[in-house]
Amino acid sequence: MKICIIGATGHYGYVLEGLEMERQRQEELNISKKDEYTSNCQYAGIADIVGIAPGSQGEDITPLVKRLMQSNPSICVYDDYCKMLDEIKPDIAVVCCYFADQAKAAIEAIKRGIHVFMDKPVATTFEDLELLKKFYYNSNVHLAAMFGIRYTPWFLNAKEYVDNGAIGKIRLMNAQKSYKLGRRGEHYKNRNIYGGTIPWVGTHAIDWLHWFSNEKFISVYAAHSNLYNSDHGDLEVSAICSFVMTGEIFATVSIDYLRPATAQRHDDDRIRIVGTEGVIEVRDRKIYLTNKFTSGTEEIEVAEDYKENIFCDFLAQIRGEKKCMVSAEDSFYVTEAALLARTSADEKREVRFL
Repeated sequence: MKICIIGATGHYGYVLEGLEMERQRQEELNISKKDEYTSNCQYAGIADIVGIAPGSQGEDITPLVKRLMQSNPSICVYDDYCKMLDEIKPDIAVVCCYFADQAKAAIEAIKRGIHVFMDKPVATTFEDLELLKKFYYNSNVHLAAMFGIRYTPWFLNAKEYVDNGAIGKIRLMNAQKSYKLGRRGEHYKNRNIYGGTIPWVGTHAIDWLHWFSNEKFISVYAAHSNLYNSDHGDLEVSAICSFVMTGEIFATVSIDYLRPATAQRHDDDRIRIVGTEGVIEVRDRKIYLTNKFTSGTEEIEVAEDYKENIFCDFLAQIRGEKKCMVSAEDSFYVTEAALLARTSADEKREVRFL
């Protein structure tokens, strides 16, 4: 399978990590680069990155180009991603450019019958989201957003416990996304390019709410602020969203760029889920459970075999081996929820979902 990358701004690391895992798998199966998997699938061949181009005006892809060429000097570098798609005709387009341009780039790939693995949010405006959905639903391609945190061992294990009834019926959820700010690129400073912190950072946590509960959103009230953002223009550095969901589930999302520079890790991802029969928490990359079978709050050992990668999962779906855990429908729905939350924060009012 031929892969082209459009942009070098977002989470292309999922792709690089996934391809390395694929290579290790191939080595274990004693498959050479010229061979194919025994499957008769159209996409049975080994996946390789063959081209890269910027997806946004002024986007610097040089660091990623240098990194890719260390292992494959034959990668083609383009200035125009449409020309790249037309000439290389890849099987997959990885879209991770400036956030406001992602939907446009994804649509160009879909028009050409190319599968799309793209960063989140998949659009930064409702108009772009509807246009992207229109092209997707009139195509035969696969699409998934980079909700890769689902695949971390602590979130996967916690999801399994919830699905198996460890806390009973979910009643409350509190999710957190906290990042270090550092010095961000110029595109973060302009809302028209960046799209907002709720859609960019908050989508992960909003995705967890939908994923863990399997419920829909009814309404949201949100607020955000760009105070104390260290001269980052429009960039909001604090935000909160309060959702009412089906089943009378109440859920909140806390988002900030205020994590101290001295903190051990860049991110601090958490979720606390309260059920009718217990409480489960994911924090500090660990799982804590309290229910009738535990002695107080107990740390749950994370299974070592839960090493997963979202891009590997996406490749498996294209090959017809399984369904990707992140569907196109998930990608669209969570993006819509984030945009409605941003609308609520901008307009200082409750917004209801249709």
